[in-house]
Amino acid sequence: MVVETITSWLLIIGAFNILLFTLGIIFLWPRKIWKTPLRDHFQTFVNCYPLILVIIAVVVVHLIEVNFIDQPVSNWVGTNFASSIQIIEDGLVHSISQYQTPILLYFFVFIYLILYPFTLWFSPISFIMTNQRKAMKTFAYGAALIYAISLPFYLFLPITNVYTFYGTGSALNSVIPGVEHFFYTTTTNNNTFPSLHVAMALLVARSVSLTNNKRYTYIAYFSAGAVVLSVIYLAIHWITDVIGGIILAFSVFYLLKHWIKEP
Repeated sequence: MVVETITSWLLIIGAFNILLFTLGIIFLWPRKIWKTPLRDHFQTFVNCYPLILVIIAVVVVHLIEVNFIDQPVSNWVGTNFASSIQIIEDGLVHSISQYQTPILLYFFVFIYLILYPFTLWFSPISFIMTNQRKAMKTFAYGAALIYAISLPFYLFLPITNVYTFYGTGSALNSVIPGVEHFFYTTTTNNNTFPSLHVAMALLVARSVSLTNNKRYTYIAYFSAGAVVLSVIYLAIHWITDVIGGIILAFSVFYLLKHWIKEP
C-alpha cells in the first residue's frame, strides 16, 4: 500500500513538473536556444559535466543520510532539541498554523511540493542550455557547501519539526492524503536546522540572478520568498530554522563571491 501511494504521488508530481517544464521552455528560455547548433549544446554539457556530478553527489549523499544514517545517529545522540527551540520561540509557528485557510493552504503546499523542487532541477538545465557557466558554478558549489555545512547539524542536533512536536498532523497530508509516505523518502522529521528548503531556495534565486533572464529571476525570487513563508505556514520549520537557513545561504554566497571569479 505504501509503495502504491508513493508511486501514485510520484506520477502526479511528475505530471506537474512536465507541465511546468513545458511552460518554462516556452516562456522562460530565450528563442536563440533553438537556433544554437546541437554540437554547441553538447560542448556546453561536456564543460559542465564536473558540476553536474557535484549536484548528483549532493543528492545521493542526502538520500543516503535520510534513509540509512540519520536514524541510527539520532538514536546514538539520544536527545531531541526541539523542546529548547520551543522555549525560545514560545510556540509562535504553532500559533500561526492555527489560522490556516484553504486557499493559502493549497497555495503553500503547491509552493513546497511542486514549485520549489521544480526550480531545483530546472535551473541547472537552464544554465546549461543558455551556457551560463558562472550561474551553474554558483548553484553546484553552493549546493555542496550548503549541504556540507548543514549535515553535522542534521546528524548531531536533531530537532523535530513543528507539527510533529505538537502532534497536530501534517498540513501536506491534509491537502494530499498519503503524500507523507513520499515526502519522508527525501527527508526526515528531525532534519530541520538549518532549513535546507530556505537555503536552497535562496541559492536558486542567487544563481538565476547571475543570468540575464529577468523573467526567470523574478520567478526565482518569488519562489524563494514563498518557500520561506510556506515552511512557517505549514508548521514544518521553526523560526530558528528559517533564520539559520538564511544565514547559511548568505554565508555561502559570500564565500562563492570570492571563490568564483569567472565572468
